[in-house]
Amino acid sequence: MIFRLTLVASALVLSACASSTPSGPRAVAQLQSTTGNATTGTISFTQAGDKVIIAGEVRGLKPNAEHGFHVHEKGDCSSGDGLSAGGHFNPGGKSHGQHAMGTHHAGDLPSLKADANGVAKFNLASTSVTVGSGASDIIGRGLIVHRDPDDYKTQPTGNAGPRLACAVITRG
Repeated sequence: MIFRLTLVASALVLSACASSTPSGPRAVAQLQSTTGNATTGTISFTQAGDKVIIAGEVRGLKPNAEHGFHVHEKGDCSSGDGLSAGGHFNPGGKSHGQHAMGTHHAGDLPSLKADANGVAKFNLASTSVTVGSGASDIIGRGLIVHRDPDDYKTQPTGNAGPRLACAVITRG
């Protein structure tokens, strides 16, 4: 009897885990540091219904600090300073603002919070972007980590400072 209950409980746990794992279109971004910086990381994007799950780890950040984090319009990291990625991804022509809090660019993401070792680990959901279809598709766009926190007010950038790392978001 105990064995059967254990099997049933295990099956339920596995079923719950499987149903909570996003399985839609995926993308990935491999952050490379800009000239003079040491910030790197890997970010995944997974479409899950009307949301995109954005998860990853960024290293080489200023410890115990916040850093602006945005999808940018161009998937171009060829310049040493990350400026070749252009401005924030903004297909709707909206004002810069805070992610999931009223009006904002599609590319406005929450600032990253680095721990005492300069590492930011995160897992968030966004309804502002999509993976693989529509006007807000991020495939082929840039991803930037900034030196400073986003103030969510200054137009059009959030006053987040220089670009520490850049990536091109590719189908994953």
